[in-house]
Amino acid sequence: MFFYILCYNVILNQQKAVYVLRYLLVVAAAYLLGCSNLALYISRIKKVDVRAGGSGNLGASNATALMGWPVGILVAVHDIGKAAMAVILARMVFPDLVYIGAVAGVACTLGHIFPFYLKFKGGKGFASYIGMTLALNWKLALVIMALVLLVTVVTDYIVVGTTMTILSVPVYLGIAEHSILLALILCVATVVIIYKHRMNYVRIYNGTEIGLRSVIKGKHRVK
Repeated sequence: MFFYILCYNVILNQQKAVYVLRYLLVVAAAYLLGCSNLALYISRIKKVDVRAGGSGNLGASNATALMGWPVGILVAVHDIGKAAMAVILARMVFPDLVYIGAVAGVACTLGHIFPFYLKFKGGKGFASYIGMTLALNWKLALVIMALVLLVTVVTDYIVVGTTMTILSVPVYLGIAEHSILLALILCVATVVIIYKHRMNYVRIYNGTEIGLRSVIKGKHRVK
């Protein structure tokens, strides 16, 4: 009897190790995918120092402010797409792992925020967060994007819609999936993104934040 119990425990531990290794593999791959930064690549071609102008952020909103709407849209599509791809591929490769999509999405978002080749100073992760949400629950993502657009137009600040999104997604999906663990996984990205936007809140308070209307008028664009 002792021998059978021992064998069972060994097999069980091996299975757990395999699960952990799978998650670690997905985290590493998704993180590396997230490190891709189109805003940086285009800025080098156009010879615009995105990190020195506007908010200094290597993301879609600052790319729009400094290099125009076409570039901003292209960067946004890239940042959204890479996170959605991370979630979809992770689920395809490891369909038996319940939380693998969320883990991949969060890892990709963190890769965007903390790229290793830029001394861990990248974008703020919102577009990638949207991409992750699209792949996890596209209906929720579409509703949120519509609300973000509305809130941004009303308040003139993108960060307000951003904050609303990253707070509501973990709560909604956690309740919808009846999983506190899922909500906690998503909250990892939420906490980091809120921290990365801390100066936006300060600038709103000081009245120096770049508003949507200013971006549309091109007041902050680098010539």
